[in-house]
Amino acid sequence: MTCCDQRCALITGAVLGALIALLGGILIPVGDMIIKNTVHKETVLENGTLAFDTWTSVDIAMYRQFWIFNVENPDKVLSEGSKPVLVQKGPYTYRVRYIPKTNITFNDNNTVSFVLPAGATFEPSMSVGSEEDVFTSLNLAVAGVYRLIGPKLADWLIRSSGSSLFQNRTVKELLWGYKDPMLNSLVGAFYPYNGTVDGPYTVFTGKDDINKVAIIERWQGETSVNYWNDSYCDKINGSDGSSFHPFLDKKEPLYFFSPDICRSISAEYEATVNLKGIDVYRYLLPVDALASPVSNPDNMCYCTDHEITRNCTLAGLLDITSCKGTPVFISLPHFLYASIELQQGVVGMNPNLDEHSIFLDVEPITGFTLRFSKRLQVNMMYGPSDDIALLNKIKEHTIIPILWLNETAVLDDETAKMFKNELISRMDMLEGLQIGLLVTGSAIFLGCMIGLIVVCSKPSKTNLS
Repeated sequence: MTCCDQRCALITGAVLGALIALLGGILIPVGDMIIKNTVHKETVLENGTLAFDTWTSVDIAMYRQFWIFNVENPDKVLSEGSKPVLVQKGPYTYRVRYIPKTNITFNDNNTVSFVLPAGATFEPSMSVGSEEDVFTSLNLAVAGVYRLIGPKLADWLIRSSGSSLFQNRTVKELLWGYKDPMLNSLVGAFYPYNGTVDGPYTVFTGKDDINKVAIIERWQGETSVNYWNDSYCDKINGSDGSSFHPFLDKKEPLYFFSPDICRSISAEYEATVNLKGIDVYRYLLPVDALASPVSNPDNMCYCTDHEITRNCTLAGLLDITSCKGTPVFISLPHFLYASIELQQGVVGMNPNLDEHSIFLDVEPITGFTLRFSKRLQVNMMYGPSDDIALLNKIKEHTIIPILWLNETAVLDDETAKMFKNELISRMDMLEGLQIGLLVTGSAIFLGCMIGLIVVCSKPSKTNLS
């Protein structure tokens, strides 16, 4: 091959390498656009999309696990005003939300309405005992009545029914209801539940604006709740937590509304973790979500009782009496993030971040929540009263845990495989093609250019002669 032929071949190779590298470079924005358009299309809540199929599916099992606190020293609490000594036992596990969304109706304003039927089925194989296990627990009726009616009437009701501050009840009774002798009506921590519905919800489909997908427009026909007498705290903000808008930004908090706590709340990015081969963003409930108004002034409107909250200085406690109609206080399990006074008000609290925090694992490209744990503690209160004989020896107001729950779900292996095949593998393939073209084209270009320099730098045979 002559020198001229070598130069021509090397120049041709360099041009070809540059074109291959350029093609790889062009594929980056083009590929990103293809991915973005595909994700936007598949995350809209309408018939035939991946989001809608996932949204309406009941294949992913959701469970509520309960840990119930047994009061070990009820007699000493009554006779000496001692602190309650609590020992938890659990989990008692129920499968919930196994009934699909019903009354799904698409509206003209790019929203869709639905209701969530409630149902719970006991799972013996996932529980430490049976539903007939008996616990000594705070008497829900007594703890509720004495704060809602006058003390003298409460004392008469307690005496005439032979009720006490504590009672022995089965797991099934405590959770789902029993006929209380004092009220002559059904009482339970979650009564009524089976056969009821949550909603109706109306959420944005994202068809006109993908950033609004799954955001709640209305709950029970209203754009806000009326529990807190404040426009900020009453606002229904965010989704229901099952999904968010695609292409999440780690710096952006995620907002969701929970009827269980009667308010909207946020979660913040904590870390990227691997879930069955899928990278997900883990979001945790921030400390200031349940902080006292002294630390977080935004929480002032959630402080509804200055006596119980010690002039709104207690952290980690949410009074949902106005929402539930009975004196109930919500916290994180074992008073995680709560004031030390709450943790030390009873014996047996051992808060642990890994076991007792709320988290969401969200796939950042689609915004789908692929795993979550919603952990909440149900508490009630009792305190001293000169007019109620049962409470004469009680020394101070005490917030006492009844139980805590972990509502959890995680995508199954089959769904994870489908998710990886439909999205992750295609993105990896496109990214590999882009990088492969860039690397190959650049290598060819650089190799040919180096070869061209070497050939051009050689002295010609004419000059040598």
